[in-house]
Amino acid sequence: MQAGSQTHAVARLRATCLATNPTRPHLDRGPLRKDRCPGCRLIPTHCLCTLQPVVPTRAGFCLLMAAFEPLKPSNTGWLVADVVPDTAAFAWSRVAVDPALLALLDDPQWQPCVVFPAEFAAPERVITELAPAGPPGGGAGVRPLFILLDGTWSEACKIFRKSPWLHRFPVLSLHPDQTSRYRLRRSLHGHHFCTAEVAALCLDLAGEHHAAQVLGAWLDVFSSRYLSARQSVPPDAQDAAHQRLHRLQHAADTAVP
Repeated sequence: MQAGSQTHAVARLRATCLATNPTRPHLDRGPLRKDRCPGCRLIPTHCLCTLQPVVPTRAGFCLLMAAFEPLKPSNTGWLVADVVPDTAAFAWSRVAVDPALLALLDDPQWQPCVVFPAEFAAPERVITELAPAGPPGGGAGVRPLFILLDGTWSEACKIFRKSPWLHRFPVLSLHPDQTSRYRLRRSLHGHHFCTAEVAALCLDLAGEHHAAQVLGAWLDVFSSRYLSARQSVPPDAQDAAHQRLHRLQHAADTAVP
């Protein structure tokens, strides 16, 4: 699992979807599809590739993505793969399971858990805490692998119910004390979080606090530029989101090893 905007797992999955779905739905807002940067999926005037942070973590992510989710410009699983080097992504299917996915889940270096609300799982599967992941590159033992179900709420529920090969893993139930700040898609429920927000909560729970903050800031910068592009106004590189990301990157660059 490797990072890098145009080579990470979600980018590769998107390329596969584009190649195999010539009749894919129109996922851009507006009358015509716009040319987009292949690295960040924003229109060229709002490209943010030069700002992309990468934070090595002991924790990893496995994204199970609903149909066409990798093609949506507003998808935030992409942002997780931008920031966290050990991020894998697979297209979900009810009738077939990618052998590479099963191999990842059986890899002894990882301790997988499915991130989903407790009320949908048998009580004996539910966990609410993890041991700290430890410093990147250090420590012994297995590493947490967070399985995120990336799609609409109804799609995520379907993936959870109809993936019997996930039933052997514990279900991590998160209990955040804030509501979602995600602004790119509508939700009727403030407790529904986008994939990047869930990933940041997982990182925090695993002791990866800096990575969690960076991912949150990266989501905010992406949202800022995405919305300004939608409104046909120039990006504001000095807004609060950009400044927060810059501070976090600067702090990491100047930290004493």
